[in-house]
Amino acid sequence: MSILLIEPDALLAATFAAVLKKAGYKVRVANNAQAALDAADDGAPDVILLELQLVSHSGIEFLYEFRSYADWQKVPIVILSNVPPDEFRHSAAVLQNQLGVTDYYYKPQVSLQKLLRIVETAAVRL
Repeated sequence: MSILLIEPDALLAATFAAVLKKAGYKVRVANNAQAALDAADDGAPDVILLELQLVSHSGIEFLYEFRSYADWQKVPIVILSNVPPDEFRHSAAVLQNQLGVTDYYYKPQVSLQKLLRIVETAAVRL
């Protein structure tokens, strides 16, 4: 299974990618929205892990752009962000119904073991 990890923090991205690769996942890392779109264009991922706070474009802008392509409508997207859910301005209904976000996790509360469970849960939805 391939994962597109969209994470601007290089150290955190490397840590998450190493854990996921060790668990047997193919991982591509993008540090911004354009790099993520380019990576998806090279081959749609099975699951996307998305930080909302990106450089130059927000994660929400990425979501709207990504979902505008027919081939990418059903890719599960999990938000894994430093933005607490109660401070996030989009409603859960918009995230789920319009943008196809399957889950939202507050990154400071996600251990590396929980990261693996999150990906396993997203994989079940495929």
